[in-house]
Amino acid sequence: MTSTPKFAHVVFQTSQPTQMRDWYCAVLEGHTVYQDDALCFVTYDDEHHRVALITPPAQLVRKTPTTASVHHVAYTFGSLDDLLERYELLLAKGVEPAVCIAHGVTTSMYYQDPDGNFVEMQIDNFDKPEEATAYMHGPEYGADSVGPAFDPAALLDARRGGAPVRELTDRSWALRSELPDPMGVLLGG
Repeated sequence: MTSTPKFAHVVFQTSQPTQMRDWYCAVLEGHTVYQDDALCFVTYDDEHHRVALITPPAQLVRKTPTTASVHHVAYTFGSLDDLLERYELLLAKGVEPAVCIAHGVTTSMYYQDPDGNFVEMQIDNFDKPEEATAYMHGPEYGADSVGPAFDPAALLDARRGGAPVRELTDRSWALRSELPDPMGVLLGG
């Protein structure tokens, strides 16, 4: 049997090391482990670094939604309440999601860093991976694999009002918000 790798870190090339460092420390509740003129390492757990920033000597062009590149990095929370707590924490720091999507498999909030990279903060909506896989092969997912956008403030209000997690993580709840197609934000359309 072969061993499986685990996620170690993501590395971004940037001409904005200070803004990127501060943004990732805020979004991930992380801290700087090391920084010099060329490198910066940020972590949020016991790993020596989870996000690395490389600053080349030449000025880089900010990525656009139509640039061929990694689209986003995702982080999973253990519960909807944990995700909403992070949403509130970031909102207090002036960091708002660019788009929130009820994928069905996950409930996701996408944030954009200073260089234009997306960071997805999500929860899994199924207890077991095989349940999520079965959902992905069902008619609802097949009809719209991305899912509808939702208003995170409305989600927070509904949860504070006592709405159950199962109701709030169902796509039918998100469909009530009638927000525009989220792919426009994710793909720059």
